[in-house]
Amino acid sequence: MSSLLSQDQLRIRKTLSDSSPASSTAATRSLRHERLSRLGSSGSSDISNDVSTNHAESYFKRRENRLSARKKAEEETANNDYKKMYEKALATNQRLKSRLETSKQELAMIQDQLQRAQKGKPGDCGSNMLETEKKESWSLKKRISDMEEQLKVKAELKMENQRLKDENGALIRVITKLSK
Repeated sequence: MSSLLSQDQLRIRKTLSDSSPASSTAATRSLRHERLSRLGSSGSSDISNDVSTNHAESYFKRRENRLSARKKAEEETANNDYKKMYEKALATNQRLKSRLETSKQELAMIQDQLQRAQKGKPGDCGSNMLETEKKESWSLKKRISDMEEQLKVKAELKMENQRLKDENGALIRVITKLSK
């Protein structure tokens, strides 16, 4: 008998966990009726059947109350969880919206500064280019004049070198005539 009860309890638990809340009460009632009918057919007297029936009915009512209370508690925690998740999402959305607004304002400021810089100094850009070109041309002219001076010095050195060679040759001839 105890194995039948445990099997019935397992079957009830399984059907209750598998089914929806509305159909679980109907399934519980049908299982209770089935169990009561089995208890009624196996009993020896009407009095014992009434006691066992009352006992079984009270057992099933208590069980049904416990299950419904547990389901209510689970639904409340699920609702609380959803509420917490909703509140978190709402707070995150507000934080992100404020960050977005701040970023938009910064972007607008930077774009405004960029436009002012581009519009306010178009001549400066050209004068900067002229100034750099003037510096480059001045440095190039200076290099050219330095190179021209170096060429003049080189030419003078060549001429002096030739003069010294000529003098050296003349001195060698004088020394050879004197030594003869």
